[in-house]
Parts: sequence; structure tokens; C-alpha cells
Amino acid sequence: MSAIQAIRGTRDILPEEVGYWQQIEAAARQILGNAGYREIRTPIFEQTELFERGIGEATDVVGKEMYTFTDRGDRSITLRPEMTAGLVRSLIEHKLYAAGNAQRLWCVGPVFRYERPQAGRQRQFHQLDVEVMGSADPRADAEVIALATDLLQHLGLKTLTMDLNSVGTPADRQQYRAALVDYFTPFKAELDPDSQDRLTRNPMRILDSKDARTKEIVQDAPSILDYLSAESQQRFEAVQQRLTDLGIAYQVNPRLVRGLDYYTHTAFEIQSADLGAQATVCGGGRYDGLVAELGGPETPAVGWGLGMERLVLLLQKLHPATEVSVDFYVVSKGDRPEAQSLQIAQTLRRLGFSVDLDLSGSAFGKQMKRADRSGAAACLILGDEEAETGMVQVKWLASGEQEAIAQADLASRADLLRQQLGKR
Repeated sequence: MSAIQAIRGTRDILPEEVGYWQQIEAAARQILGNAGYREIRTPIFEQTELFERGIGEATDVVGKEMYTFTDRGDRSITLRPEMTAGLVRSLIEHKLYAAGNAQRLWCVGPVFRYERPQAGRQRQFHQLDVEVMGSADPRADAEVIALATDLLQHLGLKTLTMDLNSVGTPADRQQYRAALVDYFTPFKAELDPDSQDRLTRNPMRILDSKDARTKEIVQDAPSILDYLSAESQQRFEAVQQRLTDLGIAYQVNPRLVRGLDYYTHTAFEIQSADLGAQATVCGGGRYDGLVAELGGPETPAVGWGLGMERLVLLLQKLHPATEVSVDFYVVSKGDRPEAQSLQIAQTLRRLGFSVDLDLSGSAFGKQMKRADRSGAAACLILGDEEAETGMVQVKWLASGEQEAIAQADLASRADLLRQQLGKR
């Protein structure tokens, strides 16, 4: 019988990698917590209508990439392909907007899209998401971008660049869409098939095509910056000035569009030169109409999503994993020593030490070899003699020094043991 393997596009996060995930999450909790952002957790599946209305039926995400099924109640259910729509649904359902002040929220968890798997992109992947709901102030745009750069810099990333654009208001985009259709129509036969399909449904997405010929055609396409209203242009300039005031480097990229229909005004992406083709680490922008579109009151909002898998790839390049070491490795042989070894391990763990207990019951020689490979500072040895006398042998593995300690004295000697560990 063949072994069952993980489904294509999913992967196990093994113990040696989990530390990177914990590092990112701990940094996020610290940095976002200091800025007054509160963690929220929403379901991983929602009514399909939420994403069709929120993301846009003309998007690739809704049209091609969602995991949708009919449940036993004959309801159309979708595994979330992104975080924001679910957060907005929660904001509306629980009337979080009623507090009268901007809601600063963040969350982290799995999302699902049926895409071609490659390095840093899976069909089940994970996003860290940050949102400010209830403020139209350009400072909110700059704040969320600043927090993204703070987080990435805190994690030690250096080869980062940021593209910034404004996609204006729906009225701005309507004029721009018409200009794009006029421009691209004569080239329709030369566009890639996806772009031909987008020409009438969502022409702005053509700007994001990866096809070589389409990219050539895009070079001379109209710029959305020429179609912004005076108010939209002033707003974009205000966001740029706030970023400049904060010392955050960026480049204006009028070809930058985000793949979801709900964006208005600010759009941005942060890329790393170390990621190859899948260079975007973090992306987001403003979505002032989404809350109202999903049935809530008019509520301006801005936020971003960060791809955890891609960020982990970068951290692995920066800091290759090292073997996790422990303070003590406990070896024992025989019924009484093995029973006492568990008690000793638990005593030391409760005192705050990290302890690995050998459970193999194999010969002392084999257990000692594993102790040497474990990276532990010391090996605790219990044989029949130690069990009889209530002692334990402590062997400091680097020096080979060995001493006998009464098991009953371990708690009272905790501070001394810490000092000895600090010197090793």
C-alpha cells in the first residue's frame, strides 16, 4: 500500500522551521502591540458571496483560484483566499465601528488559492494581515506602511524596495479603464490570452501581466496618475509626504495595481531582491468602499498582507537553522533509575531548565552518544547505584567534569546550576 502524502500545494512546517514562524509572530505582536493594534481571529471559511462581492467577480482570485464547495446545508462555502473581506465581515457583524474611533486590527493564519505551486507560493499559505478601519487620514496609510517596514527591518531584512501608487477613486478608475481599453484594443491579438480576457472585464489587470510581449505593450500604456482627480492627487501627495517625513524610501510606480477590486487610492508593494520571481513580501493599500459594499456603514480603511512563507525563506537565507540545544540530557537504565529520571526531568523543567529525557532504554553507551549529539551542556546519569542512593551524576559535556548531586538537592541548587550553565 502506497504512503499517503501531503496534497500538492500544501506542505508540512517541520520543527526545524517553526522557530522562524515564531520569530515573525513574536516580532509582530511586539511591534503591532506597541502601536495599539489588537489581534483578531476569524474563520478560515466564509460564505462564497462575501468574496464575490468583496474581492470582485472579475478578479483572477474569484474567477480561477478559490476553493469553493457546497456544504450539507446546500450553502456555497469558500476557504478564505485573503484576510481582509473576513475582517470586514466581522467588523460589520459585531459593530466594531460603533466605538467611534479607528479600529486597529491584525491577524495571522492560513489562506487558500488554487495557484501553480512554487518556492514561496503554495495553495495553502499563510498571511499576516494588518488593518486600520475607520480613518481616511493619509497618516493611517503612512502608519501601516511604516509598521510593515519596521517589522521587516526588525527581522533583519535589508535588500528591500517599495513601489507606491494611487489607483484613485472609482470615478477616476472608470475614466482610466476607458483609456486602457482604447489603448489596448488595437493590440488585442498580440496580448496573452489572460490579458485578452481582461481587456473588457478588468483592463487594469493587464498592467500586471508577466507575459513578455504584453509587458512590452504595457510600456506605452496610459498612466493612471494622469487620470486622478485633483482631490485624489492631493491625497497621494500627502501620503508621499508622510512617508518622506518618516524617512521611508519608496518609488512611484504608476503600473502597480493590486489584484483585488476593492482598492482605492493608495496601493503599495514591498519587494526583496533575494526572492527571485516571487519578489513581493508585503502588499496592500486603501479600500474605502469595501465596508459599505458588504453591508456596513461608509467606513474608510487601509491595510496590508504579508506572505509568511516568503518571509521565512528570506530569514532562512539570513540565519540558517542551527540545532536547538538543551540544558540537560537525562540518561538512565533499569526500572528504578528510569522511574526516577522522569521525576528529575520534570523537577528541572519546572525550575525553568530545558531538559531532554532519553526514552530509548538502550545501553548507556548509545544514550551517551545521543547526549553528545544533542548539544546539551550537561548529561544527567542515573544507574542502579544512583537510584539506590538518591544521587544523580552530572557530567559537563564540554569539559568532561563530573560531580554527584543528591536528587533532593536539585531545587535548592538551581541558582548554582544556572551559574554553571552560564559559564559553559
